[in-house]
Order: sequence, then C-alpha cells, then structure tokens
Amino acid sequence: MTGWRIRDFHSSDLDGILHLWEVLKETGVDPVYALSEVLASCEKDHAVVAVHGDDVVGAAVGRAAHDQGWIVFLATLPAWRGRGIGTSLLASVESRMAPHGLNKLSALMPESETRVEAFQNRGFVVKKNLRYFERRIPVQRQELEPLSELGGRILPRDLWENVAGMQREKQLLERRLVLPLAEADLADEFGVVPPRAVVLFGPPGTGKTTFAKAIASRLEWPFVEVFPSRLAADPQGLAGALRETFLDIAELEHVVVFIDEVEEIASQRSGEPPSPLQGVTNELLKIIPAFREQPGRLLVCATNFIRSLDSAFLRHGRFDYVIPIGLPDAEARRAMWQRFIPASVLDAIDVDQLVQRTDGFSPADIEFAARSASQRALEKAVYDLAPGGTARGPATSDYLDAVADTRTTVGADVAQEFLEDIETIARL
Repeated sequence: MTGWRIRDFHSSDLDGILHLWEVLKETGVDPVYALSEVLASCEKDHAVVAVHGDDVVGAAVGRAAHDQGWIVFLATLPAWRGRGIGTSLLASVESRMAPHGLNKLSALMPESETRVEAFQNRGFVVKKNLRYFERRIPVQRQELEPLSELGGRILPRDLWENVAGMQREKQLLERRLVLPLAEADLADEFGVVPPRAVVLFGPPGTGKTTFAKAIASRLEWPFVEVFPSRLAADPQGLAGALRETFLDIAELEHVVVFIDEVEEIASQRSGEPPSPLQGVTNELLKIIPAFREQPGRLLVCATNFIRSLDSAFLRHGRFDYVIPIGLPDAEARRAMWQRFIPASVLDAIDVDQLVQRTDGFSPADIEFAARSASQRALEKAVYDLAPGGTARGPATSDYLDAVADTRTTVGADVAQEFLEDIETIARL
C-alpha cells in the first residue's frame, strides 16, 4: 500500500473521521476529547487527513487558543501504521496553526495509548507528575441566550453547602430530589422515576426560596423563576404569557423552574361563570403534565398557604412530593447563629442563650436579628464609645437586645396549622 497523501479536511471526510474514532475505541483506546468536540474542531478549527485514493486512513485535528495549541485528535488505521503518517499529520496540522503565533503545542493522551512515536518524532516531550482535571460545563453556549431572555441564571455552586442548619430538610431533598435527578442512570436501574414537580410549603420566611435555589445549585442546572405578577402585564394575558413562558423553557436541556406564592395562580376554583383567575389555574393544570414529559427538568412551587391551593393542583400525577419546610430546630438555629456572627467575636458570644431565646424564629427572623445586632454594635462603637474604648464587634448583649426587638414572622396559630398540614397534606 503506497501513495498516501495529506490534505486539508473536507466535510465529506466526516465518515472517515467517524471510522477512525470507532477503530480507536475497538482497540481499547478511549480518546480524551469527546467525539462531538473532535467533529466540531474539524469544521471550525484545524484538521488534516491522510488519504489513499478516496479513503481516509489517518487524521489530525488541532485547536489554537491565543499562543497555546492543542492536538485534539490523532489516529491512523492499523494497517497504515509504521509508515510515518502520524508524524506527517502532526507536522501538517502544526503548520496550519502557525499563523496563530503559538509558543506551545500540547497533547493529552489516554493512559491506554502506547503508540506515541509520532509525537516523539515531532519533538513532543512527555511531562512527568502531571494530572489532568476536567469539568463539564452544565449549560451549553447555545442555551445562554434563551436562558437570559427568560430571566434565568446559573447559580453559584456552593449554595447547597451554605444553607445553614435545616439538616432534616436538606437530607430529605437530597434523597428524594437531587439523588434521582443527578444519578438518572442509576435511578433507572433501580426502577426509580426521577421527580418532575414538587411543592414546598410552610410558614413565611422558612427558606423555601433558598432551598429551591440550592437544589438548582446542587444539580448545576439553570434556575428560572416565574413571576406571575410580571406575566399579568403581558398583552396575551396571564394564562397566555404563562403558556408561552413554559414553551420557551422547553428549549432548555436542563432547568429548575421556581414559582413562589403559587397560590396566586392555583387557588381553589369556585363561582360561575369562571373568573379570569380560574382560567389561569386551568392553564397551569394543563402545563404541568406537558412539563413532566420532558426529562432533565424540575418544577418547584412554593406556598405559605397550602390549604388555599386547588385540590386538583396537588393530586398525584402532577406533583411527586409535597414537602414541608418548617421552623428551624435548636441544631439548625445554632448553625444559623454561628454563620451570621462574625468569626472574630464568635468565641465570646453565648450562642446557647441565643438558640434558646430564638425558639419559634424563622431563618429570616434570625438573620434579621443578627444583622440588626451588628448594626447596633457598629453605631455604638462609632458614636457612643468613650475615647480610647476597645470594643470591637457585637457582644452577646447586642444580640439579645436585637432578638428581643425582633417581631417573629410566624405566630403560634400559624405554626399549629403548619403541623396539622404536615399530617393531612404532606406527601414524602
């Protein structure tokens, strides 16, 4: 077999690249770059092929970024190895990238690849004591524009870890929601159908919105919050705007959709003739089944008034779980205080007393009291302290004063109703 030559890649060579890829896999070599990345670089970066007649017998693909170049793919059919084709392919693709002014050309090879002569012949040096780290970006570039139009965003990756306390709720959400969604293949193996829609309910200020965002952060999925009050101003009307919004959401590969105070658009229907709000509720009831048919998405609805929701809205088949998010217990309150108190004074603060005094406080109440104490201490240090004073940061007394002046969000009657709702409505 003689007469091979090297030329630039043509779109008609895609089948040849696919064949080379398959041959590599069959020989036990798992390429570092995904096939989609290789094919994309063939079209938009730098690629050359070795051909015999019309047959592709080898290929090299390179990518340049500033002064750094990377060999994305290099392969030769087994029958053509040992003829210097790999070395020539590397030389050719390097010459195509030369106008970029490269000062370094690198290649990543799987450990199972033993045929490295082409690289050595071209002067590549094996770097010792290096590790290759890789992280998949969960949102693809083509999704960023529709995500932006929806007002969605990618949340920081540490929100889940930053939820202070509330371990019972976190564990429940981790097991029921995050696990089957993050490990979809494993869930399928066990016959678990990943959840598509859930309701979080509980008194105001207990962290339902925080948990919804933390779930998106934990999954590394885009977060889109739907605001019915904003949609109401749409010329299509609230029902039409809601339908259009969910059609746009369907274009995203993965997403956590959040509707807060969902009782505004899903309250008990009554009266004749149907009111405009009933039409919105009906539209939402139609949207949810269609939303559930698409994998890689989760609808999270939150409400402070679970009893006000339409009975058809909560039924099985629409929502997988109806999860209570209540007031923090002592352990959770301790974690919250430890988070909000400045580290510089934490050891001097009687946290046990603060935990005891804030029984019945919501997370929002505790955060407000902590911020208030810090503000009071700052003002005291600047305006009230005698010259030469040494106080730095809030003291226990500042926190106790702030706690005493904080009006709790959740009254005893609301807390009791919540406990009753857990018994009669929650679905875990």
